Amino acid sequence: MINQLYYGDNLDILRDSIADESVDLIYLDPPFNSNATYNVLFRAPGGEESQAQIEAFEDTWHWNESAEDAYWQVLHGPNSEAARMLEAMRGFLGDNDMMAYLAMMAIRLVELRRVLKPTGSLYLHCDPTASHYLKVLIDAVFGKTQFVSEITWKRTFAHGSAKRWAPVHDIIFYYSATDDRLWTGLKLAHDASYIEKHFNHIDPESGRRFAPITLTGSGVRTGDSGKPWRNIDPTDSGRHWALPTKILEELGVTTGTVQERLDKLDEAGFVYWPSKQGGKPRLKHFADSLTGVAPSDIWVDIPPISSHSKERLGYPTQKPVALLERIISASSNEGDVVLDPFCGCGTTVHAAEKLGRKWIGIDITHLAISLIERRLREAFPGIDYEVHGVPKDLAAAKALADKDKHEFEKWAVTLIPDAQPYRGGRKGADTGIDGIVYLRTGKKSAGKAIISIKGGQNVGVAMIRDLKAVVERENALIGLFLTLTPPTKPMTTEAVGAGFVEIDLGVGTQRFRKIQILTIEELLDGARAELPIIDSTAFKRASREDSSSTRQGKLL
Repeated sequence: MINQLYYGDNLDILRDSIADESVDLIYLDPPFNSNATYNVLFRAPGGEESQAQIEAFEDTWHWNESAEDAYWQVLHGPNSEAARMLEAMRGFLGDNDMMAYLAMMAIRLVELRRVLKPTGSLYLHCDPTASHYLKVLIDAVFGKTQFVSEITWKRTFAHGSAKRWAPVHDIIFYYSATDDRLWTGLKLAHDASYIEKHFNHIDPESGRRFAPITLTGSGVRTGDSGKPWRNIDPTDSGRHWALPTKILEELGVTTGTVQERLDKLDEAGFVYWPSKQGGKPRLKHFADSLTGVAPSDIWVDIPPISSHSKERLGYPTQKPVALLERIISASSNEGDVVLDPFCGCGTTVHAAEKLGRKWIGIDITHLAISLIERRLREAFPGIDYEVHGVPKDLAAAKALADKDKHEFEKWAVTLIPDAQPYRGGRKGADTGIDGIVYLRTGKKSAGKAIISIKGGQNVGVAMIRDLKAVVERENALIGLFLTLTPPTKPMTTEAVGAGFVEIDLGVGTQRFRKIQILTIEELLDGARAELPIIDSTAFKRASREDSSSTRQGKLL
């Protein structure tokens, strides 16, 4: 299987492109407006404040025709338990944003359960805004006996909160398709403070840290284990010699009396003799022999993505790679298929690639798909994967423009390296700006290029004049006019008449055309805008992964 990256509605893609019982592990972090006032989410449709919370790229759902349709599909679908639960929830919650979220999630959870293998697992990442409703909903879809764990992840640092306990954690629900779920027996490294506190002895010959532990067991025994060794009788304290079988096997000592095997253990440097007179010999338990500790369901050892984090790309809901590495390592093996139906900036597919898993990523925004592609190319040079749903030729670009002008504009922005949609791609008043490229023009100087996109059939010279006015108004260096339809001769003449901008790049002054016209067809064929050195402040470069650190089996 070749890794797959899909642009589009994950419900459609799950139904059309993902086969039954084909996925080993699902991680999803579905969007939700957790920053909204909680009570706002329960207002009936039409509430102005509720509507104001809704932004296309900022985590929210509406009770509208789509939500009603999703609700209807669940009620008439094959999962009767999910239908009964969703119907009960609507009776309790009413028609509002929260119920819309649950209806849209329910139909997707039904599909996710379908594509999961019998040995597969699902991890759903959420916060306390809706976690209590989601848990009941997943119980209905997967079966209430398939709940495995509720993981609490400390996602941020402590901060002040005037009227409640500071919210600093997220919830991750862990469910399995059946009782035959895969579990790799993941072990985590012990905390350094634990090692320092409990393994506070240093072996003088090897320099290894160790903790002296007992060499005896409770109760008196007959035979060798109850006889004295080195003039020490364990029965004096009501005990007997207890041999460390595993250590002796590693030393090749499998025969002999208890006393003879204790001699071999001492010769190999595994016996600690206290300096205190009368002290009993003890076993050296070396810190470097620890096999790790099983992870608990409270995770405080994975820090969030801070503003100074090396892996920070600038995506608002980015999760740390370590978080996904832990989940993937615990519930899948190399070569297994990992699916993220809300893949955002691609942390799941990044971690899956790093750990040698196959992966499928789905997202409904072109901005996310563009960012994921860039991230994968930078972190894993030469990586092989397929992209679906993103226009690759002029006909597909025209089809997207006809279907959804706004999505076409957001996609077209991604054709300019390091560009970002204006206002995150959210709809709003037309300011003449569809995208921005932030430019580094020197060690202490920066500028920007303004992008204007036209997906219609009728373009004219007035549009170039408008772009020139916007460039002047915004004090930008350059204006880029991206058009689906070839420009007219007057448009080209007007752009050329804008002249050049001269920029000192530190190695000499260079000239760039002030207004540049590029057709979508040219950009798809590899044409590039003429821009100064780019240093994007929107999304940072992903660090290249060291191949020697990949394919981890355990997080030790």
